[in-house]
Amino acid sequence: MNSSHIAAILLRQFYLLRGSPARILPLFVWVAIDVTLWGFITRYLDSVSASGINFVSSLLGAVLLWNFLTRVMQGVTMAFFEDVWSRNFLNLFATPLRISEYLAGLVLSSIVTSSIGLGVMVLVAWAVFDLSLITYGLMLAPFFLVLFLFGIALGVFGSAVVLRLGPAAEWLIWPIPAVVAPFACVFYPRSALPEWMQWASRLTPPSYVFESMREIVSRGGFSGHSLAWGMGLALTALVLACGFFTRVYHEAVRTGRIARYSAESVT
Repeated sequence: MNSSHIAAILLRQFYLLRGSPARILPLFVWVAIDVTLWGFITRYLDSVSASGINFVSSLLGAVLLWNFLTRVMQGVTMAFFEDVWSRNFLNLFATPLRISEYLAGLVLSSIVTSSIGLGVMVLVAWAVFDLSLITYGLMLAPFFLVLFLFGIALGVFGSAVVLRLGPAAEWLIWPIPAVVAPFACVFYPRSALPEWMQWASRLTPPSYVFESMREIVSRGGFSGHSLAWGMGLALTALVLACGFFTRVYHEAVRTGRIARYSAESVT
């Protein structure tokens, strides 16, 4: 892969952000509102519950991690959608740019945008609700890595679906986090699900993160073997998603369907 080609994709996203406050604000406004809302909810639950559960650590921490995954996914899809909306996708591949370089550029864009969102969430959670993720130390690193890999996988998969079905299919992509969330066990343990959903949950990488996080809150540690399994699933999902995107792209080129993303066609 040519690093200058990858940097060019990242640079295009930077110019888009620099010239548009409407693109910059969503990077941190919605996550700040979400963390603030859930922070007050969990603080209220702490005040009325006699269960001894620390809702701020368990629920607000889960919201923060789930928002991180969502922002990673949207970091990929939004960068892709910018090229779709501007009818620029065909122009990109009239250059020597490879599909692997384009995907790498999308991933880099996602790293930048999701890092901004994560920084804001951590700051709000710490400043307003006294939730410091630093207390978890290095245990958080594998959590974020699993969520990052799976978020990238979802973003690449969603981009492939739009590339295959056309620009109007973007409306199928926005609900993906909401569809995955029940199986990821963000707010409840896996044992709360019916049997068939528990099997589906075991194939959902984020569920291992949230199960581990609840173990840390309740017992102070977690199972490394379980999280390693989640990491393996996330890597598998990423490889499958990249393979799917590449296959869809080559099919679109072979059939001429990629022309729908040109400036002359809007169908």
